[in-house]
Amino acid sequence: MSDSRLLSRPSLRWALPRLFLGTLLSGLFLSGCSSFNLNSINPFVSSSGPKMAELKTLPAAAPANVLWRENLGKAGNYVLTPAIVGNAVYLASVNGAVLRVEEGAVRWRINAEHSLSGGVGSDGDLVVVGSPKGDVLAFDAKDGSLRWKAQASSDILAPPALGSGLVIVRSGDNRLFAFDASDGKRKWIYQRPTPALSLRGFAAPLVADRYVFSGFPGGKLVAVTVNNGALAWEGTVAIPKGATELDRIADISSAPVIVDNMLCAVAYQGRLACFDLTSGSLMWTRDISSATGIAIDRRYVYVADEKGTVHCLERATGNSVWKQDALFYRSVSAPAVLGDSIAVGDVQGIVHFLSRSDGAFVARVATDGGAIVAPPQNAGGKALVQTQNGGVFLIDAP
Repeated sequence: MSDSRLLSRPSLRWALPRLFLGTLLSGLFLSGCSSFNLNSINPFVSSSGPKMAELKTLPAAAPANVLWRENLGKAGNYVLTPAIVGNAVYLASVNGAVLRVEEGAVRWRINAEHSLSGGVGSDGDLVVVGSPKGDVLAFDAKDGSLRWKAQASSDILAPPALGSGLVIVRSGDNRLFAFDASDGKRKWIYQRPTPALSLRGFAAPLVADRYVFSGFPGGKLVAVTVNNGALAWEGTVAIPKGATELDRIADISSAPVIVDNMLCAVAYQGRLACFDLTSGSLMWTRDISSATGIAIDRRYVYVADEKGTVHCLERATGNSVWKQDALFYRSVSAPAVLGDSIAVGDVQGIVHFLSRSDGAFVARVATDGGAIVAPPQNAGGKALVQTQNGGVFLIDAP
C-alpha cells in the first residue's frame, strides 16, 4: 500500500520500518491530526548512515551493582515509568499488573483488568495508571484496592501527575484532564490547537505551586491554574521551521523540570529554554534538540541531544560546562541526577554513570538488553530503570 493511500485514511494506525536498533516501535496514527514515535523513523541509523558508538572499556570504573530486579513483560508500543514515594516503588506492566515493591520485596500485586499504556503516578496515597482506551484507574497505595475509575478522551501514554488534590492526566490527543483525587470526578479539561504532525509524547505533566505545567506540540510550554485549568502563561520553547510537516515538528515531548523559581523544557528540532516559574518570562535558551528530556540540580542543567551527546550547562546562564559525545547515536535517555554522578540509559539497555563535574564515565551496568526509553529515576541516590523488555532494575550508583 502506498504512503498516499495510508495518509488518505484518517482512522488508520500503521507501523513504520524499524530503523532504530530495537528501540520502541510505535506507529504513526492518523485521527484528524497525526502523531508518531520519533524512535521508529530515526534517520541517523541505517545501513549507509552513521553507526552508533561502540563502547570502550572503562579503565578504572567504580562498582555499580544491581540490588534487585523485577520482570514485568515487554512493553510493546508503550513506555511505563516507575513511581517512587519514600521507600515504596510502584510499577505497572502493559498486561495490567500493578505492584508495590519495597527493598526488593513485592508488598502487593493486583491485576488492573485493563491493558495499561500510561503510568505510574503516585503521591503515596493513590497509585494511578491509564489505559489505551482512556481509562484512568486509581488504586489505594496501601493495598492496591481500586478507589475509583474515570475516563479521558483517548489513549493515555504518560504517567499521571498528582498534586493539589488533583490527578492530572495527559491524553494522547494532547488534552489535560484534572480529576478530583478523592473520588475521580472530572474538574476541568485544557486543550489547545495542535499541528498536523506531532511526536507521540510520553511525558507526564508537572504539578507545582498553583499550576500544572506541560509541553505541547509546536514548541509551547504552558502553565494552567490548578483550580480551573485556565491558562496562566505560555512560553515558546521552539518555533517550527521548514518546508515540510516533518521538518516543522518542534515538539516538547518530555516533562519540564523545576528548581527554585526556574522552569526548563526542551524541544525536538528546537531548543532548551528556561523560564521564570511565576511570570513565564524567558531567562535563557540554548540551541539543543532533544526528544528525551532534561535533569536539573542547584548548579547545572543536563540534557542528552538527539545524537546522543550529553551536555552539562550552567543553570544560571545556559553556558556550556562539559559535554560527553562517546554515546553517539545510542538513543540516550533523559539523565537522572544521583549524588556525584548522572545516569543515562541507552538503546541496548545499558546504564551509564557520568561524573557531574566533568562528564567522564565512572561506571556502566548492563540490564536485559531492552531499550531504556523512560527516564531513569532517583531512588534514594540509586538508579531505577524500566526497560522495554519489561525488566525493572535498582542499581547502586558509584
